[in-house]
Amino acid sequence: MRSVVFDFAKIGSMPDFYLQFVDTFLLPDWFGNNLDALWDALTVGINLPVQIVFTHFDRQALDFLPLYRLFEQAQQELDGLLLFNSQ
Repeated sequence: MRSVVFDFAKIGSMPDFYLQFVDTFLLPDWFGNNLDALWDALTVGINLPVQIVFTHFDRQALDFLPLYRLFEQAQQELDGLLLFNSQ
């Protein structure tokens, strides 16, 4: 299983995260840079299986809370095809 790490010591905003996500998974230019587009990418737009790890992630950071919840939900929905954890 491929493992992808997103280092939140280097990601300061949601636009920063989207840019890194698009670059990592080679998504098209028309990717929407929003949670709905991210959900679509996770569930049908990227090659699975994959493990996604958030390092230096502060679960108290309210700006990133919806992102964290989306990845948790995707992990449940994809039943083993996407593994997610944060450190």
